[in-house]
Amino acid sequence: MNKYNLNNSYKAVVIGGSAGSFQGVVKILSQLPKGFPLPIIMCLHRLKHVRHGFVEALSLKSVVQVTEPYDKEPIKKGGVYLAPANYHLSVELGNYFALSTEEMINNSRPAIDITLGTCAYVFKDKLIGILLSGANKDGALGMKQIKDRGGLTIVQDPSECMIDTMPKSAMALTKIDYVLKIDQIVDFLKELNKHYRT
Repeated sequence: MNKYNLNNSYKAVVIGGSAGSFQGVVKILSQLPKGFPLPIIMCLHRLKHVRHGFVEALSLKSVVQVTEPYDKEPIKKGGVYLAPANYHLSVELGNYFALSTEEMINNSRPAIDITLGTCAYVFKDKLIGILLSGANKDGALGMKQIKDRGGLTIVQDPSECMIDTMPKSAMALTKIDYVLKIDQIVDFLKELNKHYRT
């Protein structure tokens, strides 16, 4: 038995974040175990008119190249994906991405709820959802959908967040499995990695 009660049946990790989450994401990606077996799908609020620089900044620090998926791109094991600026990012049955420019949700496009909710629909209890620092409620409903479908839920410890609205909103809406600081989230992913190596 490990401290996080993990197994090796998970199929994906999805991460949402907004204001104050960038440094946390950088730390997670820079300390990701080499050869991490699961796809990591990220939806981070970003400036819609700034299309360049963001993914490059993440890739510089990441042990795995970060890419912005194109519409209908298949999801690969070990890939790290970031929702493109000004597009909603969904996951569809058959394990591929879909992009759309439908109206904003929670004043956001990409909306974290869409990415988390569609991941929950496709991966069900094989999904790990992580919600980081942010200034609005986007992601709270998505975390509830992950929990309702049997997935594992983690929020960044509000005491560590630059802005704690996002994790606190998720905690108010559903029972979150783990409330962790960024260093503990890194430790969690390292523990998870070990289960795919044994």
